[in-house]
Amino acid sequence: MRWGAAGAILLALAGTAEANEPGWPFYGGDAGGQRYSAAAEITPANVAGLKPAWRFSTHDLATKGEAVTHASFEDTPILADGKLYVCSPFNEVSALDPGTGREIWRFDPKVDFSHRYPNELVCRGVAYWRQSKFYALEMIDPRKAASVSEIKASVSAIDARLRKMATAACSSRIFMVTNDRRLIALDAKTGTPCAGFGDRGTVHLTPSKKMLYPTEVQNTSAPVVTHGVVIVGSSIGDNSRVDEPRGTVRAFDAFTGKPVWTFDPVPRSPSAPNAASWTGQGASVTGAANVWAPISVDEARGLVYLPTTSPSPDFFGGTRPGDNRYADSVVAVDALTGRVAWSFQVTHHDVWDYDIPAEPTLGLVTYKGKTAPALIQATKQGFVFTLDRTTGAPLIPVEERRVPQGGAPGEQLSPTQPFPIAPKQLSPSRIKPEDAYGLTFWDRGVCRDMIAKARNEGMYTPPSTKGTIIYPFTGGGSNWGGMAFDEQHDIAYVNTSSAMHLVTLIPRADFARVKAANPKKEVAAQDGAPYGMIRDTMLSPLGMPCNPPPWGQLHAIDMHDGHVLWEVPLGTTEDMAPFSEYLLGKTGTPNFGGPIVTAGGLVFIGAAMDNYLRAFDAKSGGELWRGRLPAGGQATPMTYVWRGKQYVVIAAGGHSKANTKRGDEVMAFALGH
Repeated sequence: MRWGAAGAILLALAGTAEANEPGWPFYGGDAGGQRYSAAAEITPANVAGLKPAWRFSTHDLATKGEAVTHASFEDTPILADGKLYVCSPFNEVSALDPGTGREIWRFDPKVDFSHRYPNELVCRGVAYWRQSKFYALEMIDPRKAASVSEIKASVSAIDARLRKMATAACSSRIFMVTNDRRLIALDAKTGTPCAGFGDRGTVHLTPSKKMLYPTEVQNTSAPVVTHGVVIVGSSIGDNSRVDEPRGTVRAFDAFTGKPVWTFDPVPRSPSAPNAASWTGQGASVTGAANVWAPISVDEARGLVYLPTTSPSPDFFGGTRPGDNRYADSVVAVDALTGRVAWSFQVTHHDVWDYDIPAEPTLGLVTYKGKTAPALIQATKQGFVFTLDRTTGAPLIPVEERRVPQGGAPGEQLSPTQPFPIAPKQLSPSRIKPEDAYGLTFWDRGVCRDMIAKARNEGMYTPPSTKGTIIYPFTGGGSNWGGMAFDEQHDIAYVNTSSAMHLVTLIPRADFARVKAANPKKEVAAQDGAPYGMIRDTMLSPLGMPCNPPPWGQLHAIDMHDGHVLWEVPLGTTEDMAPFSEYLLGKTGTPNFGGPIVTAGGLVFIGAAMDNYLRAFDAKSGGELWRGRLPAGGQATPMTYVWRGKQYVVIAAGGHSKANTKRGDEVMAFALGH
């Protein structure tokens, strides 16, 4: 779908952006999730001079009690309307002065945190939207406009309304989705709910079916707003049952909150697109395939890019034969209608929880001398797919390669899976018993025995009752932190984790006994399937991964040909065990959060399981600076220029699943402090 000349005219009539200092108005830096900033004051030559500039506390440690242990401060603030907007894990939104961190206003939606949420308490960010001439133009579908004069007449006819809107309350808005399934619109100037949106500022996101428990469905990633609609996905608790709630993506009018369109990734009728990739009754009962990761937008083309997850349940697909397309896919939909423009599936018939966890990244890529508008997608497998974002066709070729077969009785695996020819797989995926890691003969031997006893045939070995090694583990490769892309130099920056899961299918007759015997482990029913499951991270008795380090890395990829420019360990074990860094060396750690890259030639990243924000030389990968944080920085940083000074900001509150140090602060660094 192309908007053509009419779309270009509309964009021109909408006016150009104000000549502001480099900001960060979207969760991913821009609507396409590049995580690139034109800010250039901080460079490799002076980054060593970065010092704390200000700190802001959400006061969660003092006010939320034990609930803080079940929270992850994954927020990336945004800068818009002259304010920095921060979202705590409890969905409290604060507007801050960008130069001092002083709180201007705060809104508390009073999320019920007495319940345990399947993905813990998380708010990755908020979205900003301003009613403007462009908003009015968004209400005009340029594909239906007869002429330029007709478009201009439409613009003139609504100018009076626009002037009235500009002075009204909520002319600029902050949108947030809460853990307890609410879409809330706030006045960006005051933090008060927008009375004309939904029910006094709130739209309730009711699940498709009755939940097994009050928090089975939640919302964790920021919404997106484009072309007059606000679009939200959902996060669904994994592996409870085959017929989980549907993973429907919803769009609402950004002004009124009225529903505009919905998109269910699972085809519910035989005539639906992609229905042929589902056989039997699977599509009628399967749930999930939801969009829990951040969404990206191509505003000029009017396309929204949805990274979908696996259909339910994760580790047995016999109840849903077929490739299960639109699940585990990048799906491009029309922003105005929700109609599918194209899709590309990264995992066929997923039984490994290898869904798409990261925001699709948009930019111009020049590969083998040909420049094209691209979508770059990092995956849990450690792959990076590069697609034409107008058609979904691979710009860097993708091969279908044969993968291990012989699934559990009743399973129907895909014989092949897609592998991009470049870049190389960024996370290791094969291990032999003799590769086991350990500090001593004893703990290395325990790991060696675990590996030897498991089913282990490399990538895509199917889950089994014997126990199957999933490597990379279901946390990645890449995860929700995604990647950063320097379009000027055609270089992508990706961080990855390296660890193993042991997934064991439990025959239904044995499930109750196994669950009772493992009260502290993840044991899930997968009701409706013939098997439950148990998922363990493969750790030595000393608590270290059984696979050899590095356990976390940062990579730079030259997209001109897909080769890896450099890769370096990311993170230390310093904050997990004092002095261990000196004993273990540069191991890296599993990580949550992503990188950003700047015109100053730096890559900033927290993410690792220690309490640091780091700066790397974008050209060489050399670590140039570490900024100590008061708690774990398992969040993606951001940067901006405010009144001539560049700031780098990160949420430092720790991560419940990584069990890093908890806190409740946002920290800013700058030169000259």
